[in-house]
Amino acid sequence: MSRKHHHLKESEVSCCVKYFLFGFNIVFWLLGAAFLAIGLWAWAEKGVLSNLSTITDLGGLDPVWLFVVVGGVMFILGFAGCIGALRENTSLLKFFSVFLGLIFFLELTAGILAFVFKDWIKEQLNLFINNNVKAYRDDIDLQNLIDFAQEYWSCCGAHGPDDWNMNIYFNCTDLNPSRERCGVPFSCCVKDPAEDVINTQCGYDVRLQRELERQKYIFTKGCVGQFEKWLQDNLIIVAGIFVGVALLQIFGICLAQNLVSDVKAVKANW
Repeated sequence: MSRKHHHLKESEVSCCVKYFLFGFNIVFWLLGAAFLAIGLWAWAEKGVLSNLSTITDLGGLDPVWLFVVVGGVMFILGFAGCIGALRENTSLLKFFSVFLGLIFFLELTAGILAFVFKDWIKEQLNLFINNNVKAYRDDIDLQNLIDFAQEYWSCCGAHGPDDWNMNIYFNCTDLNPSRERCGVPFSCCVKDPAEDVINTQCGYDVRLQRELERQKYIFTKGCVGQFEKWLQDNLIIVAGIFVGVALLQIFGICLAQNLVSDVKAVKANW
């Protein structure tokens, strides 16, 4: 009897692993739910949910997609890991491990491909930014994202202010009736520290001036170049974030697999 009791005791599910994995995933689950709720709320505010065809109408990137996709993945993963750990459900735990492993593999593959095909990635980034420049006025969230990027990196357009000639509101053609003709968005403007209120008209007609004159009023460097410079200046921080995320994913997979092994060992004794 004592030998049987001792054998069962050795095959117990580790409470430490079980509840640590549960706590790890409940935070993940709640964050995913919050991201998903924000994305769906933003779509509801823009009327997308009442007319789903508008999702594909935007020529550029709708930033809400990031919240919906990231939030959805985090919600599903968090749910599987949380319930799987709490109920000791090996199917959910295996799903969690495989799904997390697949994400890790895709991230690793994307990182290697980005390093190997740097020139192609740069071309795609140029194309991506130019498409979003064209769609600048089509979506308020995209507009805010571009304005943030241009202000943060002190840049204007993909390669320079003249990229805004691709936008129907800012191009310099004679047929353009817009007041913003030959201008740039206010986020391209060099801010005056003395101004408390943002001058949203600071970019009007600025591209009619010579390049040397423009430098007094707007950023003349492109966002692709500024982004590359920012990556080089913050390479250690960016690499640290990626390594930290990768370690968290590996840690989650190891915890889930450890718990699966414990559950199987216990079931084998019955």
